[in-house]
Amino acid sequence: MERPARSYTLTNPLTDGRALPVHNPGSGAVLGEMPVATEDEARAAVRTAQDARTAMAATPSHERARLLAKVADGIEARAEELARDLAAENGKPIRQTREEIAAAVRIFRGFAGEATRIFGRQIPLDAVPGLENHLAVTVREPIGVVAAIVPFNYPVELWAHKAAAALAAGNAVIVKPPEKCPLTLMEIGRIVEAAGFPEAAHQIVPGGPELARFLASADGVQMISLTGSTAAGKALAELAAGTLKRTHLELGGNDALIVCADADVERAAEAVVLGRLARGNGQICCAVKRVYVEDGVYDAFAEALEAQAGKLVVGDQLDEATDVGPLITEPAAVAVDQAIRAAVNDGARVVVGGPRDGAFVPPTVLVDVAPHAEAVAEEIFGPVAPLLRVTDAMEAVRLANESAYGLQAAIFTRDIGRAFSVARRLQVGGVVINGSTALRAENLPFGGVKLTGGAREGLHDTLLDMTEQKTIIVMDGLA
Repeated sequence: MERPARSYTLTNPLTDGRALPVHNPGSGAVLGEMPVATEDEARAAVRTAQDARTAMAATPSHERARLLAKVADGIEARAEELARDLAAENGKPIRQTREEIAAAVRIFRGFAGEATRIFGRQIPLDAVPGLENHLAVTVREPIGVVAAIVPFNYPVELWAHKAAAALAAGNAVIVKPPEKCPLTLMEIGRIVEAAGFPEAAHQIVPGGPELARFLASADGVQMISLTGSTAAGKALAELAAGTLKRTHLELGGNDALIVCADADVERAAEAVVLGRLARGNGQICCAVKRVYVEDGVYDAFAEALEAQAGKLVVGDQLDEATDVGPLITEPAAVAVDQAIRAAVNDGARVVVGGPRDGAFVPPTVLVDVAPHAEAVAEEIFGPVAPLLRVTDAMEAVRLANESAYGLQAAIFTRDIGRAFSVARRLQVGGVVINGSTALRAENLPFGGVKLTGGAREGLHDTLLDMTEQKTIIVMDGLA
């Protein structure tokens, strides 16, 4: 099948028939097909990106800003259609996919502004004896070609964080969409193409893990940006080391929420509901994964959470009343169901929840969870909230820090001194006081420590990471 001359979004089935069906995770209906790029197509994408990086680097920042704003306008004009498409293929309730599309629009507009604010520095050389008459400045230049590996849980929003940043900095970007829900991103690719960026500046190349591995090892890619599992991050970092390309990794999380004895119990329970059970169907890296509750309010908190969780509506993700839709696939739901069963075998009790139904897992609250049970040692990627009893906040901090992950954490207390004391001791990238861990604003640095990866994404931070710093010295420039 012949492709259009100016198509840099591979949206047609390949001539060898390698196309994967994309299903609605709730109904199982086939929504479309994802073509799988051949190795030759992947190499061609990297090759054409070389000319694109040159063209992007020569594009003035005000023009990059205009193009980014045009993409934002294009997405916003089709927001409802895109939100419905995303809900259908991803499983998140329609109200939440609307929020995701709106976030992508804000991110593109934010990076449109940042594109005109890529600042260098003037460094005083008179700090070094003998260099008093010389002038030194730094400038920031595009890194080159960025490969963006996008996950299934928030594909449009996380694509925006990577692609908008790369384009704002003057780079070319190659996007690998998630194979389980690529269709909305591939449609948005047409919006980016129509905006008028240089040829091949933004390419969407569909494929599976083998494509990610290829991009991580390709000579013509200068940076790999991944949001995904820790296992995937380790594998890609190993491959990236072969060409010493920069890696930007936002990986797994096992976020803890601590409820102190003086906390607003109802508000803390709401944070678990909104930050775990009824947000992204529990499939969020920064969702509340472990809840440590001081003994004095444990029973009251458990009752409050049980009451609130019991009101959540599970059903068709396109229904406006739905709070929790299907997980991304039935095997994903099976894995969550098995984790719940394992927790019960370890002594936990289910106070809210029920049997799995296909890809649907009802919101589940586990009480009497042991401190080192598998349910808290590794994240459960679904709508499950394990509750653990602790004597005080410092015990909760100790248990929280035992995790190999360190994305975000939260603490509920009315004592601001205690809140800051706990926040300083938690080994994580971000702490939310009196709110859910599932908080991400595009103008804040977002990322973690330990096996979470160490990178930070945000309007300013990502832009710096996707540029190189060059020092220019003018001899006798101040003579």
